[in-house]
Amino acid sequence: MTFAEYLTSLQNKSVAIIGIGVSNTPWLKLLLRRGIAVTACDRATREKFGNDALLDELEAMGATLKLGPDYLDGLDQDIIFRSPGIRPDIPAFEAAKARGSLVTSEMEVFFHVCPCKKIAVTGSDGKTTTTTIIAKVLEAAGYTVHLGGNIGRPLLPDTEQMQPEDVAVLELSSFQLLTMDASPDIAVVTNLAPNHLDIHKGMEEYVAAKKNIFRYQAADQKVVLNRDNAITNGFAAEAPGQVTLFSRQNPLDEGVVLEDGVICVKKAGETRRVLPVKDILIPGVHNVENYMAAVAALDGLVEDDVFRQFAASFGGVEHRIELVQVRNGVKYYNDSIASSPSRTIAGLRSFHQKVILIAGGYDKHIPYDVLGPDLVAHVKQMVLTGATAGKIRAAAENAPGYDPEQLPICETENLAAAVQKAAELAQPGDIVILSPASASFDQFKNFMVRGNVFKQLVNELP
Repeated sequence: MTFAEYLTSLQNKSVAIIGIGVSNTPWLKLLLRRGIAVTACDRATREKFGNDALLDELEAMGATLKLGPDYLDGLDQDIIFRSPGIRPDIPAFEAAKARGSLVTSEMEVFFHVCPCKKIAVTGSDGKTTTTTIIAKVLEAAGYTVHLGGNIGRPLLPDTEQMQPEDVAVLELSSFQLLTMDASPDIAVVTNLAPNHLDIHKGMEEYVAAKKNIFRYQAADQKVVLNRDNAITNGFAAEAPGQVTLFSRQNPLDEGVVLEDGVICVKKAGETRRVLPVKDILIPGVHNVENYMAAVAALDGLVEDDVFRQFAASFGGVEHRIELVQVRNGVKYYNDSIASSPSRTIAGLRSFHQKVILIAGGYDKHIPYDVLGPDLVAHVKQMVLTGATAGKIRAAAENAPGYDPEQLPICETENLAAAVQKAAELAQPGDIVILSPASASFDQFKNFMVRGNVFKQLVNELP
């Protein structure tokens, strides 16, 4: 079905869109301009929404607004677009489906109407950086790229402008994948570890959602998997398409490997040296793995020299081991994206010296024991804040080799106090890094707001 055909199918139907935010607004307005009856639903009341101009504009365009705590009550529209952060099986949606409604999402529809090649990336860690690398390398090679999903902008409203020779590059979260019934031409799974267990029913559901990125592929489509991660390596046997493995730690007869400090492609008995690690500007072995995943995804689509030129100049993505400032001889890094222990571990291992770590935040009900050994090995002082402070402290204190004199731990009331405390502890030559190992929702709207506040606090230090 083309995008035009899909829009035609919506004529004379009622539509509900859950969530009036930045990501849904373009789709809302497009439907309204086409004369489609849209009800826009949001938990926030009009008083708390904070953008009366947008609400007034939507109403002027013909939207019906349903705001406040009962925003999901009585849904009976023909088609309901759920926000990815809301489970598809909540009672309000189940009742709507029983009344005949179709509950879908922007991304589900996009996969069925997108006219061009789709490359999609998921994983517990590294998916944003890997997605960004893939998109920017394709652009450098001359492709017209549409970047979206869990990064960038919603792509469904842009579908009219897409050409068959373009490439859509998508970052997909487990929430977006949970109900997907289609897969991309090229799928990438960077790694998997426990995450988002506050929303998912358990690890089994989380893993099953991730599998949807390749579950519906055809035999001639490709999935890129991390050989070094036990869960993703296990996906290879279930993949219906072509499997390309990448491995930083293990030899492979076929796939993308690291040999003598160079990312290489091994294929048909030959080894092609693509990218020397020393030429990668952004630090950390996890970023080496991100490049390996990107090389595997784009093999055959771009020339190797495009990768080399790009890697030498790409400084990384904001909030991902981002150097904020050198102040009084101390380097301050913003790694606010690190909302899980595995992500913080990768950040800690990126440095060649022990760091002063600021960590803690919202509790997603995931285990923290795995973090303990790396805290002992890579942290000289730890400043904790937020709901998970106690769990992170316990992970360190219960780790083998823990010595309270070698790793002092203190707790503070909030991030501002944590930055102030870390600055007091730091000496010239030290590294201070915000790498929370936790989500931000106890104190901040999202990790980006948390990272921006951290940068502001650092920049305001005397």
